[in-house]
Amino acid sequence: MTKRPASSQKDGKVAANGHQNRAQSDPGGKPQGDRKVGLGKKVTLLRGISIIIGSIIGAGIFISPKGILKHSGSIGMSLIVWIACGVLSLFGALSYAELGTCIKKSGGHYTYILEAFGPQMAFVRLWADLIAIRPAAMAVISLAFGQYILEPLFMPCDIPPVAVKLATAMSITSVMYLNSMSVTWTARIQIFLTFSKLLAISLIIVPGMYQLFKGETTNFENAFELSNVKLSGMPLAFYSGMYAYAGWFYLNFVTEEVDNPERTVPLAICISMGIVTSCYVLTNIAYYTVMSAEELLASEAVAVTFAEKLMGNFSIAVPVFVALSCYGSMNGCLFALSRMFYVASREGQLPEVLSMVHVRRHTPLAAVLILYPMTILQLFVGDIYSLLNFMSFLRWLFIGVVVLGLIYLRYTKPDLPRPFKVPLFIPVVFCFTCFFMVFLSLYSDPINTGIGFAISLTGIPAYYIFIYFNRRPKWLQRALDSFNRTLQILLLVVPVEQ
Repeated sequence: MTKRPASSQKDGKVAANGHQNRAQSDPGGKPQGDRKVGLGKKVTLLRGISIIIGSIIGAGIFISPKGILKHSGSIGMSLIVWIACGVLSLFGALSYAELGTCIKKSGGHYTYILEAFGPQMAFVRLWADLIAIRPAAMAVISLAFGQYILEPLFMPCDIPPVAVKLATAMSITSVMYLNSMSVTWTARIQIFLTFSKLLAISLIIVPGMYQLFKGETTNFENAFELSNVKLSGMPLAFYSGMYAYAGWFYLNFVTEEVDNPERTVPLAICISMGIVTSCYVLTNIAYYTVMSAEELLASEAVAVTFAEKLMGNFSIAVPVFVALSCYGSMNGCLFALSRMFYVASREGQLPEVLSMVHVRRHTPLAAVLILYPMTILQLFVGDIYSLLNFMSFLRWLFIGVVVLGLIYLRYTKPDLPRPFKVPLFIPVVFCFTCFFMVFLSLYSDPINTGIGFAISLTGIPAYYIFIYFNRRPKWLQRALDSFNRTLQILLLVVPVEQ
C-alpha cells in the first residue's frame, strides 16, 4: 500500500488555509471556526432503517416477482422461498452487524476484506465496483426510474427511448447533486422515499388482505402441488430471492457516521429485515388473491396488473410509486457507496482528493461524483444488462468472502472487542449459501461468469501498477499532485481534520 506523498499532504494544507475564510460560516450563517471539517454522526436509528429499507426495496417487488414462482413450481413453494430468503438475508445482515460493531470503519465490503485478507483482495473488489458493477447497477435502477416516471405521461403509447435516457440522466444528476449538498437533507429525503415505498406496498397489501378475508382463496387451493416442482430449479429460485433482498449491507458503508453504532447498527438491521420480509411475503400473498399463477407469470408488471384488477383508474398511480421506489434505491446506494470510495482513498488505494470533505457542506464531494462519468457513459453507450449478467455472481462471491473473513477473524483475533456477537452457525450457513450460488453461476452460465471473473481479475495488475510499485517518475508524480490540487480548488474540498 502506498503512503501519501509529502507534497500532496502539503498541498492539502495549503488548500485548507486558502479556504479558511470561506469555511468560517455554514450556509445558515452559523460560525464554524471552532468546528472540525469532517463527516458528522448524523445517521440515527430512523435514518439507518430508511437507508436499509430504501436500498433493498427497489422496482423488483412491484414489477416482476415471477422468477421465484417460475423456478419454485408452485404458489406455496414460492412463498416458502420468499420467507427462506428473508431468513438467509437476516443471517447475512447479522453477520455484518457483528463486523460493523467490532470494526468501526465505514466502507462495508471493502473495509472488512481489507481487515481480514489484506489490501490486494480489497483492491480487486474495489476495482470491480468502480469500473463496472456500481455504474451499471446505478444505470439500470435509474433507467427503471426514467421508464416509470414517464409512463403516465405517454399512456397508452410507447415511451421514446431518447426520452427515457434523458429522464434517467436527469435523475442521476439530481441524486448526485443532493448527496453533494447535504448529508442531512439526503437522509431526510431518504426517510420520505422509504415511507413512500411502504405506502405503495400497503396499497397492495391492504386490498389483497381484504380480498383474502372475503374468501378469495381459489388460487391458494393446491398451493403446494408438487407436480411442477423441480429440485433443479430451486437454487435458481433462491438466487432470484436473494437478489430481491440485496441491500441489507449498505448501513455498514457509513458506520463512522452512525450515532452509537454498537446499538444502532444491529437494531436497524433487525428492524429493517423484519419489515422487508413481512412486506415481501404479504405483497406476494396479495398478488395471488387476484391473480392465478399463470396470470402472474404472464404479467410484465405484476403490481400494475394487480392495480388494474382492483383499483381501476387509480392504477395510473402505480408507475409513480415504482419510480419513487427506484429513486430511493439510487439515493441510498449512492450515499453508501461514496463512503466506500472515501475510505479507499483514505487507505491510499484511490486518489487522495476522494478522502476530502467540502469545507462548508461537510460532504465527501469528490467521492460522491466519482461514479457520475462512468454511469452516464454506460447509460448512453454501454450494454448495461449484459454487464450486470457478468457481474451479478461477483456480488455473492465477495459477500461470501466478507462473511468468511468474520469466521477467520474469530480465530486470528479472538480478543477483538465484539459488542454484538452472533452464534457461529449463522455466518457459516450464510457463507455456504453465498458460495453455493457462485457455484451455481459457474455451472449454469459459465461464459458470462468467466467474463465477469476476467473483468474482476484485471484488478490484480492494476493493483501492482497503481498501488504496489510506488516509485513513480517525477513527472508523473508532479502531474498527479497538480491534478489533486486542481480538484481541491475546483471542488472546495480539504483533508478531514483528525
